[in-house]
Amino acid sequence: MLGNYYYHQIIRKTIVSFGNLFNDIHINHKDSSSNVISDLRVPLAYGPSQKFLSRIRQQPELNQPVQITLPRMSFEMNSIQYDSARKTGVTQTFKTLDGDQLKKVFLPVPYNIGFELNVLAKLNDDALQIVEQILPFFQPSFNITIDLIDSIGEKRDIPIVLNSVNFQDDYEGDFSTRRALIYTFQFTAKTQLFGPISDTTDGLIRKVQVDYHASTDIQSAKREMRYTVVPDPIDANPDDDFGFNETLEIFTDSKTYSPTLQQDV
Repeated sequence: MLGNYYYHQIIRKTIVSFGNLFNDIHINHKDSSSNVISDLRVPLAYGPSQKFLSRIRQQPELNQPVQITLPRMSFEMNSIQYDSARKTGVTQTFKTLDGDQLKKVFLPVPYNIGFELNVLAKLNDDALQIVEQILPFFQPSFNITIDLIDSIGEKRDIPIVLNSVNFQDDYEGDFSTRRALIYTFQFTAKTQLFGPISDTTDGLIRKVQVDYHASTDIQSAKREMRYTVVPDPIDANPDDDFGFNETLEIFTDSKTYSPTLQQDV
């Protein structure tokens, strides 16, 4: 079973969707009259906070006067774990259409993906503006819709759960040391991973036959009626117009009547 290549990009889509949640956060600076003098979009990048802290603390050279601009945000995926609380039957499948082809897909496997979001700022007011634009949306979760499998249009709501918020004021050192306020948010994305999509023609209804009896006791019934619906042609596909032939057979003790009805639906 293993070794058949497939790649739905579900984890990648989850990472990108998580980052898009925080990709348009702004902070304002005002004067003494509460007039906005600057509007800054907070930059967001993928990577650990230690990477950005090391750039803040490096010694600037004469040709490198700017170390890194604050405030800014960074995020990264830091864990992936199976979620047994959302487990479903491992052999259950459902059928769907990929264009005009019928596909069979096993039910997805639930996994929790952990994310860490870091807010780095020099001024406390800048950090608080960012934090207050994030916290009210998580109570404690926020749902995002992700197109998990493009080919079959499988879209699902993925809850993003806020687990914790930590604060660190990195002020130790002499006056030449640059200060950094760090807010760390821990999130969990409850996503679902799909396996390979299989082509299938099994389970298509090729013929329908219904028997009616004059009595519930089949052995003593004197009269029975059989109603048969056969698709035309016999190798009908899901995209056919389902024109069919109806055959009605009436059985008695001595005779069988078989009038044929032609009907298109």
